[in-house]
Amino acid sequence: MKFPRKPPADFTYDPPNDPLDIIYSDDYIIVLSKPAELLSVSGRKQEHKDCLELRVQKEFPNARIVHRLDMSTSGLMIMALDADTHRNLSLQFEQRKTQKVYIARVWGDVKSDKGLVDLPLICDWPNRPLQMVDHENGKAAQTNWEVLEREDGGVTRMALYPITGRTHQLRVHMAELGHPILGDDFYAHEQAYKAESRLQLHAHKLMIYHPDGGDQIRFEAPCSF
Repeated sequence: MKFPRKPPADFTYDPPNDPLDIIYSDDYIIVLSKPAELLSVSGRKQEHKDCLELRVQKEFPNARIVHRLDMSTSGLMIMALDADTHRNLSLQFEQRKTQKVYIARVWGDVKSDKGLVDLPLICDWPNRPLQMVDHENGKAAQTNWEVLEREDGGVTRMALYPITGRTHQLRVHMAELGHPILGDDFYAHEQAYKAESRLQLHAHKLMIYHPDGGDQIRFEAPCSF
């Protein structure tokens, strides 16, 4: 990656005021589509407290975060409504029993139709929260990808299938592939960053095993780009 953008020391947090977009709920789980630019969980500063978790807890006081999306990423998130469900789902994510599909629009014409990025990642500590490839000390990170459409103007629409779930994994892997995600303020070069007003990354599909009975259940959140 040749042109990582150094993260700002601070940022102006102006989350959208969209109502909760509930995809599914029952006595155990609630599945939502998070809007872009809303934190999954509260930040350290008071002005960064607004987040999806707190908004959901106003209506579902027992709701607990199971996994996270980057602030700028939109799409599916699942929350547990009791402690046993939280343990069950957390273990599913930890043991990679879940299946996730993301939609991304990236810079350039991707030549192959599908492939695998297998590059270990570690936090770039002086520039945190940036991540970087480190073949000696990084944790294993793999992403399968597939081209969905080659758009006019040198943009490719892709489906991304993360095998692991490292911080910023999809963003770093696409940049390392030579095709940064449009609108990425951390890892895209200047042209790709300015090509879109928001990060073109959306958590589109999610499969879990329901904590009550173990049936496989799938969810989908429409992509707005």
